[in-house]
Amino acid sequence: MLRYYFVIIVSFPLIIYYIVKARYLFRHPDKYDEYYCYRVARNMVKTVMRNARIKTIYRGIENLPTEGGYILYPNHQGKYDALGIINALDEPCSIVIDKNTAKGALTNEFTGLLNGIRLDKEDINQQLYSIKYMSEEVKKGRRYILFAEGGYTDNRNTLQLFMPGAFKAAQWAKCPIVPVALIDSYKPFSVSSLKKVTTKVHFLEPIEYEDYKELNTRQIATLVREKIEDDIAKALSGGK
Repeated sequence: MLRYYFVIIVSFPLIIYYIVKARYLFRHPDKYDEYYCYRVARNMVKTVMRNARIKTIYRGIENLPTEGGYILYPNHQGKYDALGIINALDEPCSIVIDKNTAKGALTNEFTGLLNGIRLDKEDINQQLYSIKYMSEEVKKGRRYILFAEGGYTDNRNTLQLFMPGAFKAAQWAKCPIVPVALIDSYKPFSVSSLKKVTTKVHFLEPIEYEDYKELNTRQIATLVREKIEDDIAKALSGGK
């Protein structure tokens, strides 16, 4: 957490600036479209990366669908995960985030700029409504990041179980599923150090609807998890 608090201290003036700017944008949605808001959000990410001395290496960006909506399903390691992914995506992409997590200063503004979906983990009906809403938005061409593990502990590069329900949105939207392998993404804000740190984001080949339509959500969750797990194992062994 040392780097986390360090970034807050050295970036404090910019944090205030982005909070004020984001709230201004929220009050004037008629003047600023999602592309402008997304650029502001990405600038926030780049500020964090620069001040926190984080470098992220990307592979497989060419695998991302160029048209239509899709859902990115990454493994989950820590606070930096979504930032590392958003930094690579030029086109607007939104996130699904725990409602309580999204209440934090700047996290609330970041989520709002991305038009993110806030899940209430204690309200099953709200979760169902949110997943249905996301599937309809994906049908319209929007893109989302959804962490199927739900949360993270000290799992580092080891995957936890993927929740089958997280894949309902993809089923209903009949959209491509893009597995994303995050490697060493826990290091920026979990390792007590201020040394330069490098993480990796691997965008794997999409799983098209035709390839998973006969599977149930538990089978889809297993398939996506195995693809990510295999990629991380190869990367850590020097294979990629």
